[in-house]
Amino acid sequence: MFFMCKSVSKLIEEKTMRNCLKRLNIVSPLAIGVLVLSLLAPSIYRIDSAQAERTTAEIERLQESAVKFEKLFNEIANYVQPSVVHVKAVQVMKQEQFEKFHPPGGGGGGGPFGFGDEFFDRFFRGRIPKEFRQQGFGSGVIVDPRGFILTNNHVVQEADEIYVILPGTKKELKAEVVGADPPTDVAVIKVEGDGLPVASLGNSDSVKVGDWVLAVGNPFGLTQTVTSGIISAVGRANVGIADYEDFIQTDAAINPGNSGGPLVNLKGEVIGINSAIFTRTGGYQGIGFAIPINMAKSVMNSLIEHKKVVRGWLGVSIQDVTEELAESFGLTSTEGVLVGDITPNSPAESSGMQRGDVIIKYQGKDIKDVSDLRNMVAQTAVGTKASVEVLRSGKPEHLTITIGEQPADLFAQAGPTEGGQQPSTNYGMMLENLSPELARRYGYESEPGGVLVVDVEPGGLAETSGVQPGDLIKEANRERINNTQEFWRVADAAPKDKGLLLLVKRGKTTRYVLLKSK
Repeated sequence: MFFMCKSVSKLIEEKTMRNCLKRLNIVSPLAIGVLVLSLLAPSIYRIDSAQAERTTAEIERLQESAVKFEKLFNEIANYVQPSVVHVKAVQVMKQEQFEKFHPPGGGGGGGPFGFGDEFFDRFFRGRIPKEFRQQGFGSGVIVDPRGFILTNNHVVQEADEIYVILPGTKKELKAEVVGADPPTDVAVIKVEGDGLPVASLGNSDSVKVGDWVLAVGNPFGLTQTVTSGIISAVGRANVGIADYEDFIQTDAAINPGNSGGPLVNLKGEVIGINSAIFTRTGGYQGIGFAIPINMAKSVMNSLIEHKKVVRGWLGVSIQDVTEELAESFGLTSTEGVLVGDITPNSPAESSGMQRGDVIIKYQGKDIKDVSDLRNMVAQTAVGTKASVEVLRSGKPEHLTITIGEQPADLFAQAGPTEGGQQPSTNYGMMLENLSPELARRYGYESEPGGVLVVDVEPGGLAETSGVQPGDLIKEANRERINNTQEFWRVADAAPKDKGLLLLVKRGKTTRYVLLKSK
């Protein structure tokens, strides 16, 4: 409009021009907007067009990446699946085993159907077959061309017969148990065969939270099932599944029947053996646990070579460092493990390790807690000269320990304890001198002295701190205790704000316990 008015001014009088400009002033905002849009419209169109082209190109690029990722999963599944087998465990139940729970004529009421034993004897007992065959199912992964297969101990532990079904076949191969290790829930079975496909084993120490993984197995008998997810956590311990726990946690779907199958990384390497799930329903709820392949491989090699698991051993009783214990020992951190006792003639004693030392490093690796150290030592080859760093009275000490073989009865405990007397102290426990009779009863014949806990007050300080009847108190506030008189002398002098630090032996395990009111 502005240009139009300017051209007209050459043809009309000045008055007419003023009228034109007056009209222009009235409509100028709209006119200018229209003018600007008309001038910029081609550019805007070009910008929108270019942006659309860039967006399309980006989508295509992402689609291409997604397809590659998808193909990677396809390739991993195709690579791993041939080595994953279906394990069938058969348990043969004899008629006499059944009658053990339902004796003829039997008394005891109800029978299995609630009709009473007489009814059961009359109508059902004669029809019971002499043998029952119960079947359980799991998974396994071939790890050696000689036919060795890794699986879980709980898959095969009660089986009388074991059969393996190879992928893509219906043929059942008879398998034998090479060895099993309940403390880790690892078992090795073997089949005879030629040209068996073998899985590649990775390094579970390199696993990181967030890594993509695939779980392969036979959940609910559905063979060759593949699920995907990520590593949710590593180093899971104190789960209550096995004695030696260092689980890899994953959210890849794992269900009954997956047990013994592999957990694999994006290289197609087995990094774990699927073992358990956390569930309130019996099915998948997003939390599964796999045994690290490094641990499983160590157990497998020992079972194949020695027919048993040979574990490394230091010869110490250890416990986690709590905040209260850290304060008592003058420590600035709860990292590491506290040495409660040294086994006579053990590798630890030979190296000069002392009671009260705090182990903070093993073979150059930081020690966080008891599970950490126990797993590391157990997987160390017997005869290895291990470097161990401890804090002794707050100062670092470096030790070299030649690792021994763990005794078979390491975790044996003392026999049952007896109570009966009522405690009468403010610590909530009743003590007696360790007489020869009590020493024989509780298995402390080799102990030179100490006082025996014969009873604890329910809910009292001793019980809530973990003291139990049958425990032997060897020290109080780092002083050797030979009788109850010495104990009460130390206990009465103990500052209330710091509490009473006890060295307590239970069976073959010795640990520190702090009695302190909160």
